[in-house]
Amino acid sequence: MAHLHQLDAFAENDVFHVVVESPRGSTLKLKWDPDLGAMSVSRPLNLGLSFPYDWGFVPSTEGPDGDPIDALVYWDVSSYPGVVIPCRAIAVVQVDQRASGGDTRVRNDRIIALPTQARREHAGAPGDLPTRIREELNQFFLAATALEGKDARILGWAGADEAVTLIRKSVK
Repeated sequence: MAHLHQLDAFAENDVFHVVVESPRGSTLKLKWDPDLGAMSVSRPLNLGLSFPYDWGFVPSTEGPDGDPIDALVYWDVSSYPGVVIPCRAIAVVQVDQRASGGDTRVRNDRIIALPTQARREHAGAPGDLPTRIREELNQFFLAATALEGKDARILGWAGADEAVTLIRKSVK
């Protein structure tokens, strides 16, 4: 696992890799630490919260917040930290938050991804996700950062094309 952050962002065309950090059901936010070559504990989630789906990042990318682009893997199973999943974009949740150590706001968008090998999920656009799921994801993203001083705001949702453009623009 020593080079997960350096894997190619894209497997082929619009299929990209997602490295799982925190699996579905985890109450810990895990984070890839390239210096250790291992997953480490970032923080526990707020009481009552757990990740609704696998959570991770797109390798070889850097977003405006200085971290790799975040990705949520929308499927009905959980994997394990360090698993690499080839995915297609469904949507991007547009988020801004307070930058660490200041009042400046930075974008910290989250890709909603569907594994290429998902057997039971059939979503191809934000509108394919039930409204309730989109609302619950918005609330999860806000609740997960509520006590971190980030003052996150959901700006909206955009489609798969915008998600892939974000990834392409963020490749290092």
